[in-house]
Amino acid sequence: MLTRFDKIRKEKKVSLVDIADLLGVRYQTVADKINGVSDFKFGEAMLIKNTFFPEYDIEFLFSKK
Repeated sequence: MLTRFDKIRKEKKVSLVDIADLLGVRYQTVADKINGVSDFKFGEAMLIKNTFFPEYDIEFLFSKK
């Protein structure tokens, strides 16, 4: 699970729907990726980071710690 990513997402009030709309996928797909069912592709991770969380390093956001 992307615990750190999910915490930051909630603090910044970025919804699963916001991310899903950006990626052109269902919100459940985003939830599955956050929960570790599948993984974000590198391009998806970069797009999310650059759009919603530019102040964070990608390694920090998407670390599975």
